[in-house]
Amino acid sequence: MKEKELARYLSSYDGPPMKLMEVCGTHTSSLYRTGIRQLLSKKITLLSGPGCPVCVTPTAYIDKLVSYALKPGYKVMAFGDLLAVPGSEMSLSGARDRGGEVDFFYNPEEIFEIAAANPETTYVLAAVGFETTAPVWASLIKKTFDEKIRNIRFLTALKTMPEAMRILAESGRVDGFLCPGHVAVITGSEPFRKLAAVSGEPMVIGGFTAPLLLRALSRLTLETSRKQGGLWNEYPMVVTPEGNTMAKDLMADVFTEGDAVWRGLGNIKGSGLYISEKYKELDAGSYGLTADKMPKGCCCAQVLTGMITPEKCPCFGKACTPDHPVGACMVSSEGACCITYRGG
Repeated sequence: MKEKELARYLSSYDGPPMKLMEVCGTHTSSLYRTGIRQLLSKKITLLSGPGCPVCVTPTAYIDKLVSYALKPGYKVMAFGDLLAVPGSEMSLSGARDRGGEVDFFYNPEEIFEIAAANPETTYVLAAVGFETTAPVWASLIKKTFDEKIRNIRFLTALKTMPEAMRILAESGRVDGFLCPGHVAVITGSEPFRKLAAVSGEPMVIGGFTAPLLLRALSRLTLETSRKQGGLWNEYPMVVTPEGNTMAKDLMADVFTEGDAVWRGLGNIKGSGLYISEKYKELDAGSYGLTADKMPKGCCCAQVLTGMITPEKCPCFGKACTPDHPVGACMVSSEGACCITYRGG
């Protein structure tokens, strides 16, 4: 079918009501930017799941970074989205206002030149992400180890998506999933095929342009209306069954699996990636960061798990805006609340 026909199908759909969830922040943004979310039939409710790594990071992780920022001789480096995320007492931006050493980077590889120029400072890199960015962090960790760089450490909050999607599928709140395309490029389609087989849910891997999104959502809507479980790969030009084997081999060398706390989902067994024994001297204390103190009135947990849409949060657009965020979902450019506020 052509794009206009697919758009017409999605806008005029009049079958059984359904709740579909995308679990990728780039999908959330693209669905607004292309206007596809706005044209959907009222019978289709589109939920934004835990597709933003910054949003699912527990406050204990932010608190650990803040403690390093305020520690003499240390400096925290992070992507800009992370700086405004509230911890239990303050954000990294708040720590910087109190004299803490905090800065952001666009490319984490910049750290090697920075660290070489300032050998008296120990740099703690905030390694946050899913399978998409885990290979980048693995490469940086390996280079730091191989070159015996003594003043770089990594605090990791790296998570893997299939385990979280399994929890959401078991909740019964979601009828079908738009799987994360970027993640699937690395992992391949097989983890999602196995997940679909176990859960019985329809799942579709989709790309990010308007034509690819229209195809993926139309396929997902069709199979969900048929109550047909299984996986469909509508992004075959870049997503293969086996994925990126070189990236996966690198991740297997540098990381080991462990339990991880996701905001809204709690502790999920085997969903975290931690620095392995071989490279453990570079770990800045990533284990045991489980406390997650939600700000008063914040509904990020409910948004991330599909219990509510962002505008249903009483803080949304009032006490909580991108300029004055209460919760992590309003901070990040990949957060559902921030995207909804700016695009909706």
